[in-house]
Amino acid sequence: MPNPRCHRCACEITGAKTFRPTKAWLQGRTSPELLYLETKWASLVPFAKVADLLKEVLPVGDASNQETIRNHLQATAERIEQELGDERQLNLFEGSEEEWEQQPLPDGPITVGIDGGYVRAAHKQGVFEVIADKSVAAFRREEEGNVPSAKCFGFVQTYDDKPRRRLWELMKSQGTQENQQVVFMSDGGEDVRRVQEYLHPFSEHLIDWFHITMRLTVLQQQTKALKEEQPQTAADVSKRLESVKHLLWHGNTEEALERLGDLTMDLSLIQAHCAAAKKVAVGVAEFETYIRNNRDFIPNFGERRRQGETISTAFAESTINQVVSRRFVKKQRMGWTLRGAHLLLQTRTKVLNDELEDVFRRWYPQFRAKAA
Repeated sequence: MPNPRCHRCACEITGAKTFRPTKAWLQGRTSPELLYLETKWASLVPFAKVADLLKEVLPVGDASNQETIRNHLQATAERIEQELGDERQLNLFEGSEEEWEQQPLPDGPITVGIDGGYVRAAHKQGVFEVIADKSVAAFRREEEGNVPSAKCFGFVQTYDDKPRRRLWELMKSQGTQENQQVVFMSDGGEDVRRVQEYLHPFSEHLIDWFHITMRLTVLQQQTKALKEEQPQTAADVSKRLESVKHLLWHGNTEEALERLGDLTMDLSLIQAHCAAAKKVAVGVAEFETYIRNNRDFIPNFGERRRQGETISTAFAESTINQVVSRRFVKKQRMGWTLRGAHLLLQTRTKVLNDELEDVFRRWYPQFRAKAA
């Protein structure tokens, strides 16, 4: 609708010289329906493509461009951030002691898969890390209760000042109680491990089986080159790596580390005159360091598997692709600021969790009716 700018009377010597009459009774210059479409589409595809799409389907003319859409999305994300509240204190129950005692028995544990990805920074400043997570509830105690769907969230670690609150609000939307078990699973990387300990220090922190087997698979591939030069040695190395895998599956990290150390020593005796052996020795030594750094986070995977518990963060791997890679892909050749990437992650995860429409319906009571 027309939004004219009027000039104030010359007798008014204070204040702005011009004003818009509609600003006094409109909450914004964009209708909630249009703002919703801009935010949802821009969370999924580049800003410029959203501007072109809007011009195709709506009579927006030149008023809609990629900078306008970017500003509208960031304003929406800022409003979502303001609703988040203050940062949550470490392991502090937000209630009275009586309320803590009255809590019912919790449902099955919440498993949070956490992983990191990298985004190209603006102004050729290199890259920065983005953390993405997916929270999955195990089961409901009440048989008639439906298990809540998995949800994801993301943030820029060096920008966000409310990561614990963000995680708690996500889990609370899945029905999580204060006394419910939380299990973090990651790839064992140092940066990601620090993040999960910071988010919930007294929860259970585990390394996932997928990343262990992936590293062992790479080592087994390296033995194929060794097989061409020393077949007997290659067969022995392969067999010993399988035994290490078996020990780690059952959580026997100490014996696994001992066997890796022995294998590294044996390979060092022949690596001087065998290039393939040297390459395998380096790989085994790196794997030994990886296991040693994460030995406190390696459970008995076999027992967890028999109990029906999660042993892999394959679901978190897909989260990085879904939350980060498909919107911040390198082929777009776009650089991001910490603030811009963080705000886009907030609206994008709302879209992926099917929560953005509910947010707009809460903000605007007369927003379109929910589809049946």
